[in-house]
Amino acid sequence: MTYPYQINNIDAYREAYQKSIEHPEKFWDEIASTFVWRKKWDKVLDWNFIEPHVKWFLGGKLNITENCLDRHLATLGDKPAIIWESNDPEEHHRVLTYRDLHMKVNQFAHVLKNNGVKKGDRVCIYMGMIPELTIAVLACARVGAIHSVIFGGFSSQAIADRLYDAQAEFIVTCDGAFRGNKDIPLKNVIDDALIGCRFVKRVIVATRTRTPVSMIKGRDVWWEDEIKKVETQGNPFYEPEVMDAEDELFILYTSGSTGKPKGVVHTTGGYMVWTNYTFVNVFQYQPGQIHFCTADIGWITGHSYIVYGPLSAGATVLMFEGVPTWPDAGRFWQIVEKYKVDILYTAPTAIRSLMGFGLDYVKPYDLSSLKVLGSVGEPINEEAWWWFYRNIGKENCPIVDTWWQTETGGIMISNMAGVTPHKPAHATLPLPGVNPVLVDEQGKVIEGNAVSGNLCISQPWPGMIRTTYGDHERCRTTYFSTYPQSYFTGDGCLRDEDGNYRITGRVDDVLNVSGHRIGTAEVENALNMHNGVVESAVVGYAHDIKGQGIYAYVVYDGSHEDENLTRQDIIQTVSRVIGPIAKPDKIQFVSGLPKTRSGKIMRRILRKIAEGDTGNLGDITTLLDPGIVQEIKNGALV
Repeated sequence: MTYPYQINNIDAYREAYQKSIEHPEKFWDEIASTFVWRKKWDKVLDWNFIEPHVKWFLGGKLNITENCLDRHLATLGDKPAIIWESNDPEEHHRVLTYRDLHMKVNQFAHVLKNNGVKKGDRVCIYMGMIPELTIAVLACARVGAIHSVIFGGFSSQAIADRLYDAQAEFIVTCDGAFRGNKDIPLKNVIDDALIGCRFVKRVIVATRTRTPVSMIKGRDVWWEDEIKKVETQGNPFYEPEVMDAEDELFILYTSGSTGKPKGVVHTTGGYMVWTNYTFVNVFQYQPGQIHFCTADIGWITGHSYIVYGPLSAGATVLMFEGVPTWPDAGRFWQIVEKYKVDILYTAPTAIRSLMGFGLDYVKPYDLSSLKVLGSVGEPINEEAWWWFYRNIGKENCPIVDTWWQTETGGIMISNMAGVTPHKPAHATLPLPGVNPVLVDEQGKVIEGNAVSGNLCISQPWPGMIRTTYGDHERCRTTYFSTYPQSYFTGDGCLRDEDGNYRITGRVDDVLNVSGHRIGTAEVENALNMHNGVVESAVVGYAHDIKGQGIYAYVVYDGSHEDENLTRQDIIQTVSRVIGPIAKPDKIQFVSGLPKTRSGKIMRRILRKIAEGDTGNLGDITTLLDPGIVQEIKNGALV
């Protein structure tokens, strides 16, 4: 398979970029025409950023699975689509060719239909990183159902919140999942979530860990039993549902600055074009290469660069069930050697963690197959960048430092491997179709280079968020109301003297912990559910491994004498309400919080204290109780 839109030199990048900004409709019309459509669009783009209202390829008809599977069968049918590596290095790996994957997706599409799933229904998927997760995602798309994948680390309460918001009547899960030395009881967690979600009609359960589970008659069915029913019907082909380009493809929940998670909605046509285009160009993918993205499909990185981007490009994807440090810290490098991986795309958190184990876990492995390294999820610091470049890439592999978000659908700012220059800790240049602007606090555009400001995008791109599920006003107020006629990313950014962009982190009340966005309000809500917590405030602070850690200031009623045990109880509460990923790293007990006379918590002050920067806290005389600041400083856990 060739990619007529693949950029292969800096001049071609400049030409493509200029055309994409000056004539976006013509630019994307040409690229989208290389995909399989049932009906071509009537109009490429219709948009305004006030409502907001964004539509791409209006009137176009397609099914995304025909582009990910069917169109590859004639030329790539016997080529690996997915190579699956188990959590246990001794367990036999699995290889699914494009023909295998096509058959299994068709089979499971029939299973979904047989269990009542139809076009427009929401299907929650809560599974470990096994091929059946990808199969379930694609089967939903084939029947026209909207999938909502939930990361396997979320608690039953967090799942219930998402089920309720999406009104998802169908669930696909596993008995359990393996992750490092842990067995995660996924079905049991789902059962707990369903206590308050009586509207769920069917739960389809795949076997993985053989953990004993409760199967409720009339609601719960086994994946394997349902597949056997389809096999008795003969030809498993499922005629793909014809979808409009703007029909919803999936909902993916992400934390916001309020306590309620928001369901980011992506639609079919534009998302497909954007993930394919960015995958092919950023990684400079060549047919036959093995692309190893270490993300979980429960996050947007897995959606875009394990499933839809690579498969629509006919790529071979390596899917890994486990974690980078189990059974030891050489696991990634062992996998690279075993499968002769060409592209390794991982998170700065993973890189920093593996750095801490030293090079003895790297040296035994042959990493010479690597051609491209990638970083995703958060800004990568220079020390980690250089360690990755020297010790893993042997100074032969460009590092694509990719900046993007759940809401953007795919990569927005990044160098293209070997085509545009890389620079340590810099995302560098915007991709074609992306028009970034830096603005000051008043919304005035900051021109020129060697400047910094808040990062906005001034033009639509095909993969962008369309709405937040069931609440379009929330989409408008979160992303399009802060600055006029712009999508506000929530990130601060530097633009250096050469025009390269460097992301400096969140400027809103959202933390980036190990590449996962967690709203401070969501964590505070969970903290406040503990029966001894009167009030709380959460901020981020610099963390050597995670990038950002969670620092919680807690006003406690004093009823518990053992402070350490109380901390553990509070942490357990947060884990139960949200999941282990949201556990505070530090909990400081305080008698009060710094508030204005109107009752607003001054998180700016708390953030500085958490970072150990107490020299200049600004004017605190207007606070309701200025003395509380000194007390907090004296007890700071730094």
